[in-house]
Amino acid sequence: MEDKIYILIVDDDMIVRESMSNWLKEEGYAVDTSEDGLSGLEKIKTNNYDLAVVDIKMPGMDGIELLKLSKEIYPDLPILVMTAYASVDTAVQAMKDGAFDYIVKPFDPENVSHIIRRSVKFKRLEKENILLRKELEKKYGFDEIIGKSKEMEEVFELIRTIADSEAVVMIRGESGTGKELIARAIHANSKRKYGPLVALSCGALPDSLLESELFGYEKGAFTGANYSRKGRIEMANGGSLFLDEIGDISPKTQVDLLRVLQDRIIYRLGSTKPVNVDIRVISATHRNLEEAIREGAFREDLYYRLNVVTINVPPLRDKKEDIPLLANHFLHKFVLANSKKVEGISGEAMEILIRYNWPGNIRELENVIERAVVICKNNEIVPDDLSEVIKKSSNDTIPRTLDESEKQHVTRILNENNWNIKKSAEELGIDRATLYNKIKKYEIEKQK
Repeated sequence: MEDKIYILIVDDDMIVRESMSNWLKEEGYAVDTSEDGLSGLEKIKTNNYDLAVVDIKMPGMDGIELLKLSKEIYPDLPILVMTAYASVDTAVQAMKDGAFDYIVKPFDPENVSHIIRRSVKFKRLEKENILLRKELEKKYGFDEIIGKSKEMEEVFELIRTIADSEAVVMIRGESGTGKELIARAIHANSKRKYGPLVALSCGALPDSLLESELFGYEKGAFTGANYSRKGRIEMANGGSLFLDEIGDISPKTQVDLLRVLQDRIIYRLGSTKPVNVDIRVISATHRNLEEAIREGAFREDLYYRLNVVTINVPPLRDKKEDIPLLANHFLHKFVLANSKKVEGISGEAMEILIRYNWPGNIRELENVIERAVVICKNNEIVPDDLSEVIKKSSNDTIPRTLDESEKQHVTRILNENNWNIKKSAEELGIDRATLYNKIKKYEIEKQK
């Protein structure tokens, strides 16, 4: 047996205790015994048993009373009751009070072993489910979404607000900004968190394959369909469906998806039998869907069905204060994965990372840190461990003159204050007329 299983036998009959104990020990179990209910209860209080086998008829505290008290102390402990009286009433009462099953005396060792194996398996599954749920909550809580910037705090607050609702959500942002992590955080903090989260990247599949992936198919529906198969929508029943790059689906698939959102019914390819689905849809896109609607490439009615709540994920260049947090997060991840003794990132290297524009966003930063960890020969990452592209682009952003430096500073203050001239002038320590002169001098234009 993989792990030792600990079983407690409580019976006032010494022959029963010894015979059952010997059977179970021969099968590899660790066995403890008690001769009455009171001593059995004390052992349950002080030991971590995987199973208890309890006789119903005992002097003093009987098996039913022991069962009830044990369930108050240790509600997850499976308990089998033994009785020489094969009455339905006794068995039903024991089951109502929380017994996992019952055994009738005289015993059939084969039957007893079967029931015990089944109850131990049940206990293990329960334990695994609890650990899995905790792991899911840990993995897909906000811990995996790193950020302390104002922009990310707004994203976190919106997730908290809408997660437990049934609202359809659209996540918008550039490629590599972590949209799938946002979707997983929404699901993990919702009422559906113990249901499945099924993800599908719509942009990675041709239209014909996307249709079968979404809706599934019956055997013989097309050449090569040698068996029936559920689609992703049906797999997500009771949970959430995450459709990444929703802006890439064809007009036909848009119509089919709209029907699902309206009716909550699907039809597998090759079938006329409707299948009811209970799903929450979370979609993501890096495309400008409003522009796609104007061009006739995306249905306006589907857009409004998908865009009930919008979460805008900012690009990395707009939340540079998060770069050190993210860089160190990835550093620890890849140090463990590669068994390297890299303890940190030098100040000079971090400055280069902060100055870089990150067109590939968080995904690009992750790749850069992974490469740096692999090639690093010291106890910290230095500029030489970064790629030439990162170093060159970063150096290009350093102002070469005082005018360039002033232009960058004035532009940043204006943008941060949404071009509020009075407030920007106050922060810069100049009057409004001087600020207008600098805007004209440096030809600073308001961002669209």
